[in-house]
Amino acid sequence: MNTDSIAINNQQERRTGVGIVTASNSSERAHGQFHIYDGEGKGKSQAALGIVLRTIGLGICAQKHTRVLLLRFLKGPGRSYDEDAAIEALQQGFPHLIDQVRTGRSDYFSSNDVTSFDIYEAQRGWDIAKGAIASALYSVVVLDELNPVLNLHLLDVNEVITTLNNRPHHMELIVTGRGAPKILVKMADLHSEMKAHRCRYNQVLDRKNISQGLLGIEIYTGDGKGKSTSALGKALQAIGRGISQDKSHRVLILQWLKGGSGYTEDAAIGALKESYPHLVDHLRSGRDAIVWRGQQQPVDYVEAERAWEIARAAIISGLYKTVILDELNPTVDLELLPVEPIVQTLLCKPIETEVIITGRCKNPPAYFALASIHAEMVCHKHYAEQGVNLKRGVDY
Repeated sequence: MNTDSIAINNQQERRTGVGIVTASNSSERAHGQFHIYDGEGKGKSQAALGIVLRTIGLGICAQKHTRVLLLRFLKGPGRSYDEDAAIEALQQGFPHLIDQVRTGRSDYFSSNDVTSFDIYEAQRGWDIAKGAIASALYSVVVLDELNPVLNLHLLDVNEVITTLNNRPHHMELIVTGRGAPKILVKMADLHSEMKAHRCRYNQVLDRKNISQGLLGIEIYTGDGKGKSTSALGKALQAIGRGISQDKSHRVLILQWLKGGSGYTEDAAIGALKESYPHLVDHLRSGRDAIVWRGQQQPVDYVEAERAWEIARAAIISGLYKTVILDELNPTVDLELLPVEPIVQTLLCKPIETEVIITGRCKNPPAYFALASIHAEMVCHKHYAEQGVNLKRGVDY
């Protein structure tokens, strides 16, 4: 069950909140779409990284032309990012599938602090973007943090819009960052806002629990696109951290309601696992079918429990520094798993273990109160509402 691949125009899904198109039975579109991820909440750049992972995976597993440009504004080489090592590893293994460019300085600055260097670096990045778009070489172009660049007036927004409007019809375009200009939002095919919710742990936990590490719990939910995609980006960051900083930083990616094959990220994760077998483990569970509320089958309960037992043991063991529980929320919402064991496991997690939980849900379960980060993906616009099909390497 791919929560990022939502058939929004399905009326039954609107009522239940859980009927999701699976990877194997999704038809693919040929025309590229324009995505915008903005908002105050966490997950914007992570969502872009998740799409990068899927695009590389598609290039690995399919006999099909695909190439991604990851252009990162305001992220100059003076600072290192967790995901850098993992991206470099994928570049080394599959140089024909990904190009990466970083521009700007490495520290935060406001509009009052803009220098000629900032303007030069923004223009340098944009010149590369223009050339890449005009070349039609890339199937996916990610312009990470372009929104704040435009808000800082480092680029001419009208020139940007003209270039983006004239991109090749097959090209998928991803733009991220806070405060997307209204004129950019208007032309987008998809607009997902990452809304930050106030952390509630102070209301439900004592200082002892907080000191034990419960601040390392992140939840991504909501009706908008970007939940599982952000989790994949988080996985890429964590794997990169293990490659470059701490060889003991092991990552577990557990996915519920997503049995079967057809998910393009599997190939990229598999490639990283092959190169770094001590750093990453990945498991899918569930049937390769939609699970509707009220139509659960015995195997759904068995598969949900099987994955949870692995997750519980992994979290408590302390072996994994990052544990991603993708689609756990709808699994609980469908009553395939009880809530209390999850709460107790999270309360006992080691301080150094980070847990990321994703998925939409009709009724927020009790463990939401334990989250130090809770980002809700709000759907303002989605191409699926217009009957546009999903696309391999982007949506699943």
